[in-house]
Amino acid sequence: MEKIKSISTLLILFFILFLASSNYTTASEKHEYAGEFSYEYDSERGPERWGEIREEWSMCKNGRLQSPIDLSNERVEMVSHLGIVKRKYKPSKATLINKGHDMQLSWKGDAGSIEINETEYELDQCHWHSPSEHTINGRRFDLEAHLVHKSKSGKIAVISIIYKLGHADYFLSQLKEDLIDLKDKLEMEKMVGIVDPRMIEIGNHKYYRYHGSLTTPPCNETVIWTVVNKVMTISRAQLKMLRNTIHDESGSNARPLQSINERTVQYYNPENY
Repeated sequence: MEKIKSISTLLILFFILFLASSNYTTASEKHEYAGEFSYEYDSERGPERWGEIREEWSMCKNGRLQSPIDLSNERVEMVSHLGIVKRKYKPSKATLINKGHDMQLSWKGDAGSIEINETEYELDQCHWHSPSEHTINGRRFDLEAHLVHKSKSGKIAVISIIYKLGHADYFLSQLKEDLIDLKDKLEMEKMVGIVDPRMIEIGNHKYYRYHGSLTTPPCNETVIWTVVNKVMTISRAQLKMLRNTIHDESGSNARPLQSINERTVQYYNPENY
């Protein structure tokens, strides 16, 4: 029995040393695999039931400012005061993690920021949803990237970039090998070196702006959304790669559309001013 215990101890020590010497670390609580909820409509853990799974997730069911929404030309308000979103990004160390429902790229150093309404939001992470969560005039696209920024007071600003099938996306091409490598490594965080967020293309400076929520539990309504009007492209192979690397049986990791509830959606087009 003592011999078995000694072997078990040595195996545990070997595993710890392996993690310490590799490019992988175990996921922190912040990056916990979101196995408690799913995107399967008929599941007890599906989108319609998120607000019932945990008390602190009740906003998913009871909130009035939920995301995503349809961005219809009929309800947008043309505005001139918003101005171009200036992305003051810079290269920084980053990690990738397979959270089960999505792949998340997190910057660990100072990757720069954006400024909205005189508030600075630092770039924190980006992740991808397929198909797109937001729709434009009722049309759903193939992919949506969320660039998540946080202010010092805890507010969140997300830049959303929507994609359709076409030419390959350069930024995703740079992450290809790392994304594939994490296919079966749930809750493992991999160092991917220096990643330059300036390589994420947004196409133009036209965008929709509205006040909404996180699109995953706890669905907190603390998000300023900036959805870029220009639809970018990814290749079919890149879309397939992103879907194959995550473990979600529904075939989708996009939350259903939420009611706009009389909210104002603003639209900024610098060409009009």
